[in-house]
Amino acid sequence: MSKIYIANHISLDGVMQSPGRDGEDTRGGFTRGGWATPRSNDEVAAVLQDRVARAGGMRLLLGRRSYDDMLGFWNTQDSPFKDGLNNAEKYVVSRSSSTVLPWPNSTLVHGDLPHEIARLKDQRGADLCVMGSGELIRLLLENGLVDELLLFVHPLILGSGARIFPDGGVGAELRLLASSVTRTGVAIVHYEVN
Repeated sequence: MSKIYIANHISLDGVMQSPGRDGEDTRGGFTRGGWATPRSNDEVAAVLQDRVARAGGMRLLLGRRSYDDMLGFWNTQDSPFKDGLNNAEKYVVSRSSSTVLPWPNSTLVHGDLPHEIARLKDQRGADLCVMGSGELIRLLLENGLVDELLLFVHPLILGSGARIFPDGGVGAELRLLASSVTRTGVAIVHYEVN
């Protein structure tokens, strides 16, 4: 059985919107894109790489918007992420059975989403990593499908933007597995969901 773990950059006030670059996600008039980039360093990358290695490799579970944005951007860049993302198994959650998935190794997940995602967890293989995908995260939490949270908490308060845990969402009990702080002040916290 696979685990589902969330690996996301968030601000101290829980904003997860548009961490990587300006213009990444401007929904709701958000103009602070790229806020995580100045503090992301080799320490952040090493923790994520270690979790991927312990997962047995990279298997991504993504919402359709995050899939389109992430792969659409990295496939236009000369970057070490490009091949890794293309080679990874990608499971893309969409409400529409006609969603087109242009990138290699992509499988559409639709229909009864909690049931279909639970079926993915029951399959043998690497753990499933969720990056971005705020709506998917909420669906997973509401249905008790998240096993771990790996959060990169940046020392800033953005004051607006889509939050990883919005008001009115489901609560969860967590157990701290590991924590550290990078030279740039990013608190890396790894929790297990009880």
